[in-house]
Amino acid sequence: MNTHVTIVGAGLGGLTLARVLYVHGIPVTVYEAESSPMARAQGGMLDIHDYNGQLALETAGLTEEFRGLILEGRQATRVLDRDGTVLFDQPDDGTGGRPEVQRGALRQILLDSLPADTVRWNRKVSGVRALGEGRHEVTFVDGGTVTTSLLVGADGAWSRVRPLLSDATPEYTGRSFVETYLYDADTRHPAAAKAVGGGSMFALAPGKGIQAHHESGDTLHTYVALTESQDWFATIDFTDSAAAAARIVREFDGWAPELTALITDSDTALVLRPLTALPIGHGWDRVPGVTLLGDAAHLSAPNGEGANLAMYDGAELGKALAARPDDIEAALTEYEQAMFPRGAEAATDGTQLHEFLFGDNAPHSLVAAFLADDQTP
Repeated sequence: MNTHVTIVGAGLGGLTLARVLYVHGIPVTVYEAESSPMARAQGGMLDIHDYNGQLALETAGLTEEFRGLILEGRQATRVLDRDGTVLFDQPDDGTGGRPEVQRGALRQILLDSLPADTVRWNRKVSGVRALGEGRHEVTFVDGGTVTTSLLVGADGAWSRVRPLLSDATPEYTGRSFVETYLYDADTRHPAAAKAVGGGSMFALAPGKGIQAHHESGDTLHTYVALTESQDWFATIDFTDSAAAAARIVREFDGWAPELTALITDSDTALVLRPLTALPIGHGWDRVPGVTLLGDAAHLSAPNGEGANLAMYDGAELGKALAARPDDIEAALTEYEQAMFPRGAEAATDGTQLHEFLFGDNAPHSLVAAFLADDQTP
């Protein structure tokens, strides 16, 4: 295949695609808006699943590197009631199929597996347009342009490439997360650290919850969930972190202090993360010379599958292009016909998960789901 592949977005999905193409000798360039790999924090822990994310890394030839990143013990899971009572506590016995790694470290092994000039940093896309015959022009905010006969949008929720294929835009789900971090937790925040335990902790009630991970470096990374309108959140001044924390914690009045400390004792400014999603089953008719992967194609509310699906999309697209070097359109058709139902299934499962997490019977609905999963052969 002589066609040079142009990827917009150097997240996990775009980089997995670039790596698989590189392994197969297919020329590829990735354009990324960030100025460098260290331009911003790359998020927290990810559980990488044995049925998609790990398969993608195997296709990319990076299984050993991935194993070197695994944080032992972090698959432990516990569910707490609002008063701190432990309702479910599953230790990490090393047999689970979803080992935890830091997102930034995972991204780095993908970057390290590519020639240095593969990713072009500080190239933020301002627009794309069709030129006909499957060719597209990508314009950057600095005024530069590139022309390509195979364009892949791996550029996330607010994809600049998606409008070539679909009029769909992400819509607010009715729920937001507020992100906090507590550092050196065992010594500085021992009660909160004990409540969270060694892995993931869910403290839940209908419509709200405090979800935390015990990450590397003794860090507690928390997502506080509230089912409120965007107008409700707009009344909170997140530039005043103390005031924002005071307002958010009011929604958890009466909750155990070791849980509310995850909000009030944050060592960082609180960050609002509105949850948005594309319609479940989002798809498009085949358009020559362009496709999407990951959140650009099938954004859904967080359900543990987003990064895994993006990597799997990238690996599957790379394999399809390598298998059909003389018929790109057939490769893209094959990829999309498998990707559409895969994304829809994950989004549907995610909707059910959010009902377990925040529905009328939370937290007991999540405990029941975990117990049922434990009994599945």
